[in-house]
Amino acid sequence: MDPDITIGRKNADFGQGFYLTDDLDFTRRWARERTPYVNIYELDEDDLVIRRFFRNTDWFRYIFQNRRGLADRITADVIIGPIANDTIYDTFGIITSGLLKDEDAIKLLLIGPQYTQIVLKTERAVKNLRWISAEVLNAGEIIKYREIVTAEEEAYQKLFSEEVERLQP
Repeated sequence: MDPDITIGRKNADFGQGFYLTDDLDFTRRWARERTPYVNIYELDEDDLVIRRFFRNTDWFRYIFQNRRGLADRITADVIIGPIANDTIYDTFGIITSGLLKDEDAIKLLLIGPQYTQIVLKTERAVKNLRWISAEVLNAGEIIKYREIVTAEEEAYQKLFSEEVERLQP
């Protein structure tokens, strides 16, 4: 089965595309009993136009634009950069509410661990992706990884709340 770059949400962090990560442990955390598979790929980056983001203002503005459903203005085969932690913890509404200055919103997005997402945006990129193998997680492994996510979410919410309090006048 070939990855489909047209199925993903247009209002995701880096717009519509086929999303991957280079962190196998992170991938395992999001497996579910209904779909306990973790696919492992290799991407040949030769001859691809790649846009790399880092946790900074450009990254924030690009994610904010995409989340609002505005047209993706970057022309690249692949976009690589941090996952906005709110994607994991559902806080982007607060961050982009308009009640915070951009610099304060960015501070909130910097809380917690940094995970990388890799998004294939073009068929050219899909052709450079090679499936290596699939790993099947059992129910015990899925539960173990969900517990890790729950603990991480709780730690994040605590840090997020503390930072919001610091930002209050």
